[in-house]
Amino acid sequence: MGKVYLICGKICSGKSYYAKLLKEKYTAVILSTDEATYELINNEQGEFYNIFAQRVNNYLKKKAAEICKAGANVILDWGFWTKENRTDISSYLKSQDVSYEWHYIDVDDATWNRNIEERNKRIEEGNGGSDFYVDEGLLNKLLSMFEIPEKAEMDVWYELNR
Repeated sequence: MGKVYLICGKICSGKSYYAKLLKEKYTAVILSTDEATYELINNEQGEFYNIFAQRVNNYLKKKAAEICKAGANVILDWGFWTKENRTDISSYLKSQDVSYEWHYIDVDDATWNRNIEERNKRIEEGNGGSDFYVDEGLLNKLLSMFEIPEKAEMDVWYELNR
């Protein structure tokens, strides 16, 4: 049986970079909401993003359990911004008898701001992939939604400082 590695962190904290490190370490499959929404509708869901992302997540969580039961490891690169999100996925995985481990990306402000600038520059140059541009309005909206987890919620607390 495989294991699910759940990555929690705010936007541009380095979750996708960290997921790639875990992928190599644990020979795992990464399931990313951002990647799925980009591939399916090129991030053109507009005001319906939250609804669409929730549907994608519901599908991917079922696939994560299925993949683990088939013997492979899975990384969920979703962010898990609220305690409710984290509680819901933990409950679901428990109900499926799937082992899981929480990882939080704790990024210092200087690195975080640099990550946002680098991301936006890549997007402006046409190299953003599934990423979307983070302007001040979006950043403020997303930060208002993010709930920093308590250390007791996480199995691994990874500090990203460059």
